[in-house]
Amino acid sequence: MSIHPYLFFSGNCREAFEFYRGVFDGELAISTFGEVPEDARMPGVDDDQVMHVSLTFGDTILMGSDDPTGDGGPRVGSAVIYVAPDAASGERTLEALASGGEITMPFSATFWSNGFGMCNDKFGVPWMVDTAGEV
Repeated sequence: MSIHPYLFFSGNCREAFEFYRGVFDGELAISTFGEVPEDARMPGVDDDQVMHVSLTFGDTILMGSDDPTGDGGPRVGSAVIYVAPDAASGERTLEALASGGEITMPFSATFWSNGFGMCNDKFGVPWMVDTAGEV
């Protein structure tokens, strides 16, 4: 059994996942609402919007879609956490995720980790980057 993050966007899901592929590399698979059979389509939904996307890198699967019923409001009450293999790659990952966004906690050693930091990416998604291993 596993748990994977699923992110909702308001029309810019493809752009966000292309950005995440640039950060994490991996395999990107995108399905649009235009690929849905005609009789199963939601009325008024743009065919180019993303119905489902997955980015697979290592043992991780990050998924998402455009929310055709959403209002584009802020994402609250959750964050996506990435655990880097070491502090140097963790800091690079945080900087990459924060490009065009905002670092909310600079990457530094903590009492529980050799490196931890937080940011909101340019799509408004909150991220935490931690470091694997012992302090």
